[in-house]
Amino acid sequence: MLKDESMKMLFMAAVNAAVRAGAKIMTVYESGDFHIKAKSDLTPLTLADTLAHEEIKSNLAVTRIPVISEEGRSIAYDERSSWDLLWMVDPLDGTDEFINRTSDFTVNIALIQNGYPTIGIVYAPAYERIYFAAKERGSYRKSNIQPDSNAQFGYDELIENSVKLPIIQNRDKLTVVTSRLHISPDTSDYVNELRKKHRNIDVFRRGSSLKMCMLAVGKADIYPRLDTTWEWDTAASQIIAEEAGFSVCSIDDDMRLSYNKENMQNPWFVCKKH
Repeated sequence: MLKDESMKMLFMAAVNAAVRAGAKIMTVYESGDFHIKAKSDLTPLTLADTLAHEEIKSNLAVTRIPVISEEGRSIAYDERSSWDLLWMVDPLDGTDEFINRTSDFTVNIALIQNGYPTIGIVYAPAYERIYFAAKERGSYRKSNIQPDSNAQFGYDELIENSVKLPIIQNRDKLTVVTSRLHISPDTSDYVNELRKKHRNIDVFRRGSSLKMCMLAVGKADIYPRLDTTWEWDTAASQIIAEEAGFSVCSIDDDMRLSYNKENMQNPWFVCKKH
């Protein structure tokens, strides 16, 4: 998949950071003691978010590339606007899913180059499954990746028995995936319009970045998100979806989602086939 040695090093640093963070998350998950607090925007913060953030930041320090994380996002634009290369991290995507014990939560790590994701890692520790992609090198999924606080995967070990995405190529019905816990009225209206145009339609509801990964696998055709999301929510899964043949574009102007903007809130977007 990756040929350049420096790119391989960055890729594996992200993989191992994600799996190690997954171990921190699952320790808290299994304890049931989440230490839930409210952040300034009133969204929940758990001990797992904090521990995963610290683990990832520590592991990625060796790359000497700056990190923007949901749990460490207060970096002035004047400083980060000059960064051509940076890590975009959501240590625990799907905190509400985590609290509700649905298993639909992930660790998201993306390498952003000149405003767009070039590497993406999405690790679902409760499912022991990892999705990964690199620009112009395809998307992959590998199962039976157990959370491990000492993970030290090598590149060849990771690639062995991984499956290139998409897996499923053809289905009879249009399949739409939406958020399980955060579906806005506008998203519902969008889905209802799809129902008018397509006789056969299925709608699935999933949490976290697993929605875009569901498309990358080939289990769904379209993911509309007409609601608030942030750059760290989508960066990793965007490149995974794109490398599997999907686009992730703003509804307003059909432009590809970009990153490290002054305002890090994403526009409303749709992920669908090219």
